[in-house]
Amino acid sequence: MNEVLHLDAISKTYGKDSAAPVPVLKGLSLGVGKAEVVALVAPSGAGKSTLLHIAGLLDTPDEGRVILNGRDMTGLGDGPRTEARRQELGFVYQFHHLLPEFTAAENIILPQLANGVSQSAAQARAQDLLGRVGLSHRDSHRPAELSGGEQQRVAFCRALANQPALLLADEPTGNLDPETSDKVFDVLMTLVRETGLSALIATHNLDLASRMDRVIRLGEHG
Repeated sequence: MNEVLHLDAISKTYGKDSAAPVPVLKGLSLGVGKAEVVALVAPSGAGKSTLLHIAGLLDTPDEGRVILNGRDMTGLGDGPRTEARRQELGFVYQFHHLLPEFTAAENIILPQLANGVSQSAAQARAQDLLGRVGLSHRDSHRPAELSGGEQQRVAFCRALANQPALLLADEPTGNLDPETSDKVFDVLMTLVRETGLSALIATHNLDLASRMDRVIRLGEHG
């Protein structure tokens, strides 16, 4: 299986130069194949958010390599890393982080404009994605006018706006009630499958994890 993401012997310690360093990851290696959806299960404090930040080029490891689509990203500067994040990665968090002053459609259009897409193409992409998650009728609503589940569905669309190769999600339904969480997760999985996207999804929910292609328990790899 070709890998979209490969983490090779990643180690990370916070406060290395302090009197009380905190090792978070030690020699961790994992991969995510093309069109594969991988669940990342770990107890609180085990380093899953740190791992996702490193995989998403938002943080750098002390040791090891981050390989994205066959390209070693480890020694690259801020410019190439920013470009890779914008073009190849999509992010979803527990909280939607939508821009409150913009509509649902505009929240999906803006990252595309930043990536050089034309206004008309960005609008068409936003409408297509909103249609896929059943929110075409809510395109002109601002986040405060949407329910929690609707806000998170818009966040999924925003993450996929630039057609990334890899989606990184940190407890994407963790802020929702169980019934809404289940429905929103179904929407996310449908989006991922329809687009052939690869995904690394951190979750505490073992039922949701079991519905993915593979489960990695961080304690077994860290």
